[in-house]
Amino acid sequence: MNTDTLTLLKSWFTGYVSGFYKDDLEYNRPVSLKEHHTRRVCSNITMIGKELGLGSQDLIIAEVIALLHDIGRFRQYEIYHTFIDSISENHARLGVKQIGIHKVLSKFSKTDKRLIAKAIAYHNALSLPKEDEKTLFFMKLIRDADKLDIWRVFADYYIEKWPNNTIALDLPDLPVCSKHIIDSFYKHAIIDMKDLKTLNDFKLLQISWVFDINFIPSFKIIKNNNYIEMIAKTLPANKEISELVKTAFDYVDSQLGISL
Repeated sequence: MNTDTLTLLKSWFTGYVSGFYKDDLEYNRPVSLKEHHTRRVCSNITMIGKELGLGSQDLIIAEVIALLHDIGRFRQYEIYHTFIDSISENHARLGVKQIGIHKVLSKFSKTDKRLIAKAIAYHNALSLPKEDEKTLFFMKLIRDADKLDIWRVFADYYIEKWPNNTIALDLPDLPVCSKHIIDSFYKHAIIDMKDLKTLNDFKLLQISWVFDINFIPSFKIIKNNNYIEMIAKTLPANKEISELVKTAFDYVDSQLGISL
């Protein structure tokens, strides 16, 4: 496994994704969004990996995972015209199927194939399974790298008010937050997508992801790019929500050793 293998995979990815575009600008926007998201997640995972001191082989594995982590999204959107897993298919598992169908990892060892597939399969899971230390490390790495760009994408989406609501799961933009979501947030509990009722619930879920970040370099990126602040500014301006969001800010600072 070397950089040539990674280059070939990147070329395959570009060709694969190009097959999902149509002569329809509105249809293509979510496809383009996921393609560019993938490329930024590749940059994120490499940046985090380098700061963590990963060697060249592990950096290649990390970038392969990032390159393929959302490969199921394109087939999902083509078939179901949605990114909502609960009414279509789990996009991570669909991605693992596509990787197998296209024999994308044919040049990798059996051990590396398993690690890559596991990391992709669980990148969107509510919790991680029991695994060996190395596999868990890469699972956590892709989850961090993915969240960092999802925050960036949605901060832009909420502020710019894009006309296409596909990426926001078609949730109604009502000026309320569900009590169940608020209670789960306060407990630092994992919020399940199926419990979301409004777009504001989705925003709170995204902010609550700070409690599921694994590496200090990731917390630094969160802090430096003001992702949480940008999303928080689009939530209802009331004391309860302000206090709720402050717990997320405080958590990030605590992980970075910043005095509260």
